[in-house]
Amino acid sequence: MLVSKSNKLFMSCILTNFIKGITMFVKTSNAYGDITIDNNAIAVVAGYNALDCYGVVDLVSRSTKESFNELMGARSFARGVKITSLDNHITVDLNVILKYGVSITAVADSVKSTVKYSVEKFTGMIVDAVNIKVIGVRV
Repeated sequence: MLVSKSNKLFMSCILTNFIKGITMFVKTSNAYGDITIDNNAIAVVAGYNALDCYGVVDLVSRSTKESFNELMGARSFARGVKITSLDNHITVDLNVILKYGVSITAVADSVKSTVKYSVEKFTGMIVDAVNIKVIGVRV
């Protein structure tokens, strides 16, 4: 069986949350049955697509827990991403560092539309908002 890097990352996120006892899931259903998606899996998709946008240098964790995990070598695309869900609606919060000299509004608009599209396509649910918090600028 061929396992991609993103599948390994997704499975490690699920396993980590299972071991910690964290149950933060987005639940929806369709004609074929119920679908449950881990918030960390959505955060990985959002973070990966945010980093793919021009002008975004890095995602930054704002919690001491995430910062400690980074020091121990556990970096993830989900760092700096917070997913909040209510019913079938998702809100994404991103903490980003931008490249020096780019238009902040243009990059923020690009990140918002890219992340909104990718998360909606991944989950099949509605993304109400993508909030961008610019933490810093890197030269």
